Amino acid sequence: MRETTLIVIRHGETAWNREKRMQGTTDTPLSDVGREQARALGRRLAGRAFAALYSSDLARAWDTARAIAELTGLEAVTDPRLQERRFGIFEGLTAEEIVARYPEEHARFASRDPDYAVPGGESARSFTGRCIGCLAEIAGRHPGGEVVVVTHGLVLDSLYRAAHGLDHGARRPVPLINASLNVFGYGGGAWRLELWGDISHLAADQVTVYRGASA
Repeated sequence: MRETTLIVIRHGETAWNREKRMQGTTDTPLSDVGREQARALGRRLAGRAFAALYSSDLARAWDTARAIAELTGLEAVTDPRLQERRFGIFEGLTAEEIVARYPEEHARFASRDPDYAVPGGESARSFTGRCIGCLAEIAGRHPGGEVVVVTHGLVLDSLYRAAHGLDHGARRPVPLINASLNVFGYGGGAWRLELWGDISHLAADQVTVYRGASA
């Protein structure tokens, strides 16, 4: 099968990104900066021929995808499997608030046990199976094509790990950046990273970087 190219985009900035709050599947909207980032993405991708445009159905991703759709002529197709990892009781809280309110649960989460799920949340192993399986299915629908996917930080984290053979317990050495372009090739059941964290379409005051282990 011919290799498919996936341009995988983390959604534009939200207020919770700026405040470093755990979002998970809480349906937060784009900030003013996030909307500007989304328009910049649309301008960056305009004029190119893509096979398809897919998006998480959470508002921050969907609104980013709509800005791209308006300037590329593509119709965005949503798939809930592209949602961020569920973080249950941690959602809406900063790291400091999580430690203060849920010290035992945070300690287990911080151990990076791939099978531990925060109450009301999702384990790393289950999440990875969900999102990587979805992306592989999308790639299989468009062999040899170039596809745009708008999704979330930890979906990108999972793809990076898949391409580098990095397990759940290892630290990711690169940041997650809102509205960045990240390009992966997929063929023969294997992922290959071509480009990470391209933000050349963003102004300096539009860049939102997350360097932690989860987003």
